[in-house]
Amino acid sequence: MSGHSQFKNIMYRKGAQDAKKARVFAKLAREITVAAKSGLPEPDKNPRLRLAIQAARAESMPKDNIERANPNRRRRRFCHDAL
Repeated sequence: MSGHSQFKNIMYRKGAQDAKKARVFAKLAREITVAAKSGLPEPDKNPRLRLAIQAARAESMPKDNIERANPNRRRRRFCHDAL
């Protein structure tokens, strides 16, 4: 039964799923970055940033990725409040 490896089936399926997730996370990270640069760095005072963070959490984006997407250095204090 050559060519019928369960590991290969899992590997290809997981690769496709990871690629889809990476595209979604990249789009959300870009939106967080643009929102943070265009307005205030605090999610409670910047509705676009707040919505971007909420959308990222709805897609199960890790908090670490959300924090890295925000270019402001004061981000830790504010992002954890919104999450």
